[in-house]
Amino acid sequence: MRSTNTFGVHFTLKLSRMVEGKFPIYARIVINKSRCELALKYLIKREDWNGIRGEAKSKSDELKVLNSYLEETRGRIAAHYRELILNKKEVTAESVKNSYLGITENENDSNYTLLWAVNEHNNKMSSALKPGTMKNYFTTARYLKEFLKKKYKLLDIDLKKLNYEFISNFEFFIKTNPFKENDPCTNNGAMKHMERLKKIVSWALKNEWINKNPFVNFHLKFKKYERECLNEIELSAIKNQELENPMLQKVRDLFVFSCYTGLAYIDLIELRPQHLLRGIDSIRWIKTTREKTGVGVNIPLLLPAVEIIDKFQNGDSALIRETVFPKISNQEMNRSLKVIAEICGIKKYLTFHLARHTFATTVTLMNGVPIETISKLLGHTKLSTTMIYAKVNQAKIGMDMELLQNKLDNTKEKGKLVAVR
Repeated sequence: MRSTNTFGVHFTLKLSRMVEGKFPIYARIVINKSRCELALKYLIKREDWNGIRGEAKSKSDELKVLNSYLEETRGRIAAHYRELILNKKEVTAESVKNSYLGITENENDSNYTLLWAVNEHNNKMSSALKPGTMKNYFTTARYLKEFLKKKYKLLDIDLKKLNYEFISNFEFFIKTNPFKENDPCTNNGAMKHMERLKKIVSWALKNEWINKNPFVNFHLKFKKYERECLNEIELSAIKNQELENPMLQKVRDLFVFSCYTGLAYIDLIELRPQHLLRGIDSIRWIKTTREKTGVGVNIPLLLPAVEIIDKFQNGDSALIRETVFPKISNQEMNRSLKVIAEICGIKKYLTFHLARHTFATTVTLMNGVPIETISKLLGHTKLSTTMIYAKVNQAKIGMDMELLQNKLDNTKEKGKLVAVR
């Protein structure tokens, strides 16, 4: 084996492989008379590349970040080259490449990068998870890209380099770098991003892409907030409010319908005539499956909900719709509800989802419906989830204790009668 080697790393474009007008960047490793190429999984336009210098033209921040990444890669390749020499192993371009990728004589698993793993996860889970859930995973991926670029000046990082410091730094970054100006991520919002990253890392661990979990000592710290709901007076005010705007009328009716059925936005909007049934007791029911969880729900309709269904089924546009109600976006719903709240003089932050909490608390729990029944109506698989929706407030405690006192009083009266006999 030679005691000295000629070693070099040069970056070049693979001009024979064009993808949407861009070309992949390769690292060419040269040692003595051996050479090999390493794909960096990054594309660039030809006009943005300086072929003589083997780097991107520094005409934008993104290209400057790319050059930093290339220099980082050059340094890592050189570190593997030196490690092979120190360990007195055969040094060739191929052996350095394999060392860089984590391929050894005894194992064929290569180093995997964080963003690659995130993309793999999102691609594979896109068919299993709902679009709304996937949208949140894509936002987490966007945060990771920004974090790597701003904090580490990198386009990606090896999964094996993730540690507690990286995780805690990412949490701080999310809380202090909002995507929208003057709209920082709340604590619970940041924890949801951390929770998604934790799931991806656990998935990578199961796939044996890493051999340790960097989240071992990191604890998700969610803050508990009181879930608001409308009280009986507020619900009545919205239900009876005269509204001149046709859109506000529709949104109000759909919101009230949710208050009396507990249906989530997506389940209400996708409700179809075949989901409406009449039982042998002549009671009208909704029989459907929750979009979010796939759990079936059977909901007997209260009179206010029946009146709203009849109103929309007898409308002029009912014949051309496939659904019971007209399609209105969730964003439009929430915008309109803010206007309705202002008109009705309600100070609470009104969103469509608040109707589900109102159903669980004001309409059912406060009227003596058992929590187990409410859980079934909401389509929950865990009673603990229902407890978040159904708020046991001071008034409910007072009502329950009054019922208990009446029962105790009746028991005493019966006891007295028995004693007289």
